[in-house]
Amino acid sequence: MFKAKKRFIAGAVCPRCSEMDKLTIFREDEKEFRECVSCGFKEQMFLQSAPKELETRVNLSAEEKLAEVQPVRLVDPKKFN
Repeated sequence: MFKAKKRFIAGAVCPRCSEMDKLTIFREDEKEFRECVSCGFKEQMFLQSAPKELETRVNLSAEEKLAEVQPVRLVDPKKFN
């Protein structure tokens, strides 16, 4: 039997001891766990689904990009003086 490969979670704070950068994640028997190397806290993680990617101008389709186009109106600054 091999030992599970643990990976540190950068910037994560332990919910028990509040130490930063001490949490690891690993898989064991098809389940995800997080564990603190400082205080020994261990908890199974329950993830419902993958997080949704944020919409940006880079990942929008061509139709969505065209729908956002708005005309620009040029104003003569002399008319306001």
